[in-house]
Amino acid sequence: MIDLWYKNAVIYCLDIETFRDGNGDGVGDFSGAIETLDYLEALGVNVIWLNPFYPTPNRDNGYDISDFYGVDTRLGHLGDFVEFMQGARNRGIRVIIDLVVNHTSIDHPWFQSACESATSPYRDWYVWSKEKPKDISEGIIFPGVQDAVWTYSRKAQAWYMHRFYAHQADLNIANPKVREEILKIMGFWLALGVSGFRIDAVPFLVEFKGLKEEPDRDPLLLLSEMRDFLDWRSQGAVMLAEANVPRETAPDYFGGRVHDADERMHMLFDFPLNQDMWLGFVRKSAAPVIEALKSRPPELPDGGQWATFLRNHDELSLDKLTKEEQQEAFAALAPEEGMKIYGRGVRRRLAPMLGGDTARVALAQALLFGLPGTPVLWYGDEIGMGEDLSLDERWSVRTPMQWSGEPNGGFSAAEGELPVPVISSGAYGYRTINVEEQERTPRSLLRRVQGMVRARRCCPEIGAGQWSLIEGLPETVLGLDYRLGQRRLLVLANFGEGAVELSLEPGRAKVELAADDQAGPTIELEGLIMAPHDYLWLRPRAV
Repeated sequence: MIDLWYKNAVIYCLDIETFRDGNGDGVGDFSGAIETLDYLEALGVNVIWLNPFYPTPNRDNGYDISDFYGVDTRLGHLGDFVEFMQGARNRGIRVIIDLVVNHTSIDHPWFQSACESATSPYRDWYVWSKEKPKDISEGIIFPGVQDAVWTYSRKAQAWYMHRFYAHQADLNIANPKVREEILKIMGFWLALGVSGFRIDAVPFLVEFKGLKEEPDRDPLLLLSEMRDFLDWRSQGAVMLAEANVPRETAPDYFGGRVHDADERMHMLFDFPLNQDMWLGFVRKSAAPVIEALKSRPPELPDGGQWATFLRNHDELSLDKLTKEEQQEAFAALAPEEGMKIYGRGVRRRLAPMLGGDTARVALAQALLFGLPGTPVLWYGDEIGMGEDLSLDERWSVRTPMQWSGEPNGGFSAAEGELPVPVISSGAYGYRTINVEEQERTPRSLLRRVQGMVRARRCCPEIGAGQWSLIEGLPETVLGLDYRLGQRRLLVLANFGEGAVELSLEPGRAKVELAADDQAGPTIELEGLIMAPHDYLWLRPRAV
C-alpha cells in the first residue's frame, strides 16, 4: 500500500541562509531555523522543503555544491541539522531537501581531481571534450548572464560541459559510479530522517548531452533506479521533480503502470498551470486556468500527484506561454526592464506583481490551496513580502524573512550590513510588512493564509479526490467540484473586478472557507453572488 501522506500535505519552502540568524553573524542558520518551528507549526504547514544547505562556494545560492554529505559552516553543522529534524518531528512536520545532482561546483574535490589528470578516477564523472565543441552556446539556460555551456579547463586541457553556470560542471550519469553515488547521497540523508527530495533540474539530469558516445540505456532509467532505492530504503519517502516540461512529456517523469514504465517521480511541479494562472490574473479571467487544468494528462500512475505553486526561489518563468501571451504578462507583471530576467521570466515576488492588493493576493493564495494537487508555499509570501530589484538576478526574491519591526526585520541581531540585506524601505519594508504585526491583526494576510492552510488540511478531497470543472459559470469564475468517497467540496474563485451571480444547483451548503468573514455557516447555492476577487469553499447539503 502506497503511503499517500503527500497528497494532503502543505509544503513550505525556506532557505536556511535567509530565514533566521541564530548566532548573530548576519547569516541565517539552523539554530535560528529551530527557533521558527513554532511559527511554522502555528501556520499549519506539515512539510518543510529546505533549499540547499550543503558546503558551497555560494556562487549560486548554494546550488553549486562542494560536498554532498555535510552542512555549510556558515549555516551550522550536522548536529544542528539533526536538532532541526528532531524539532520538526516533534511538531508533526516532515522535512524534504533539495537533491542537486545534475552538477557539482568546480571546487568539489571530484572535479578538482578530474582536472589533475586524464587518468584520475573522477575524470569520467564529468562530461569532457578534447576539441572545442562546434556550438558552445547551444542550450544556454541563463541568456544574458551565461555565455556558453562548455568551458575550457587549462588544468585538464579539455572542455567541460555545464548546462548552467561555468562554475557548475555537469556530472556524467552514463557512468555507473556516478549513478551509484547519487543513491549513496540519497541514503545518507534518508538515514538522517528526511522524508524525501525535491530533485533539481530533472530534465537536464536525465540526458546524455555532450557525450561522444551515448550508452545503450534510456537516461530516464536513472529516475526508476532512484525510485526503487527510495522505496527500499525508506518506505513513504517521496521525490518531487522540478521539471518544466510540456504536457506530452510529463508522463515520462511520473512513469508507473499507466504509462507502461517503471515508477519514477511521486510529484511534478505543474509549471504550465502556474504560468496560465498568472495569465489569468493579468486578464482577470479564469479561462487560462481552466485550459491548463484540461491539458493535464488524463491519468496519473498510482500515487502520482501534481504540485501547485504561485512563486518559488527562481524567476517566474513564462516560457510555456505564446510570445503574445508573454508580452501581455510582462506588460502587467514586469513593466520595467529590470523586473525581467533571462528573456523569459519575472524576478518579482507575489504581492508586488498583484499591485499589493490584499484581496487579489488572498485570492491567489486561496487558489494555491484550492487547485487539485499539493500546494507549495514560498517563505514570506504568507505575509506579502516584496522584492529587492537592486540585487543581482534571482536574489531579488531571496531577501531575509521579515519577522518584526526591529532592526534587520528581526532576522538577525548582527550590527552593520548583512550579506543579503533585508528590505528596509518602501511599501514592503520590514517595518510595514512583518510576521509580528500581522499576528496581531485579525484580518491580516497571514491570518487569512493560516485559515486557508487549516481548511486545506481538513479537505482531503482537493489533494486525493476526483475533480471536475463546473460548467456554465461566468468567464471570470473558476469552479471545481471535488469528490472523495461520500465527501464533496465545491471550490469557487472570482478573478474579476466585478460582482457576478452564479447558476448553481439548488440547496444549501456549509461554508468551509470564505473571503468574507461575515459569511454565515451555511449559504444558498442557487443565485449565489460572488464579490470581486471572492473565493468560497462549500460543502453542498442534500435537498
